[in-house]
Amino acid sequence: MLVLLDLDDTLCNTWEAGKRTILASIPTFLRRGKVRAVLYVLTGKFRELEGSEKAHMLDFEELVGLILRRVYGDVSEEDVSYFSQKIEELFFKHLRLYPDSIPFLRGLKELGARIVLITDSSTRWQRRKIEFLGIGDYLDGVIISGETGHSKLEDYNFRLALERFPDEEVYVIGDRDETDMRGGKSIGATTILVRRGYYRSRKSRFADYVVGNLLEALEVIRREHEKRT
Repeated sequence: MLVLLDLDDTLCNTWEAGKRTILASIPTFLRRGKVRAVLYVLTGKFRELEGSEKAHMLDFEELVGLILRRVYGDVSEEDVSYFSQKIEELFFKHLRLYPDSIPFLRGLKELGARIVLITDSSTRWQRRKIEFLGIGDYLDGVIISGETGHSKLEDYNFRLALERFPDEEVYVIGDRDETDMRGGKSIGATTILVRRGYYRSRKSRFADYVVGNLLEALEVIRREHEKRT
């Protein structure tokens, strides 16, 4: 059994941590005269980056720089570094695993599953999360878009996971339909959408199952596995 698993808003509260970070960082931006950057985020204009292949592979500092340049046209590297450092410090103060994540990972291991994390963003940023959250020992592999040069907006990383860990019984679990679920479908996996985080209100086209949490996802996998065996 092979389980391909998303990280952000599937195992950990990335969107919630991000919102808290934004609110906590507003005074810092205002003190440095970056009012328009605050408005860019608060008015939801950052959503224009959702479909950007480039944005899905950037280091966190590069992403902050991208946003600042979109708003102001030109910013100093000093400003980019300053804001990146402040925001990153705040973000990790708020980042947490969901309560069901460790029971879910343990349950998968009890079923004999190999677990491969497939996640977007840069190597440094995502590997720091994995270490901070303490989940590395549960993972048989990690595929990060910043390392492969391909985001989950295409199916390359899902095919790469299957190439590295061949298996006929494959499950994909994630919170985003147009990346996790569509990628799972491209390799013939059973797809399980977890409704939480930033994308929880989006409609699903590619999910075989839609669940409210990871323990429900674990039950789906157990039932499907029993059918096969």
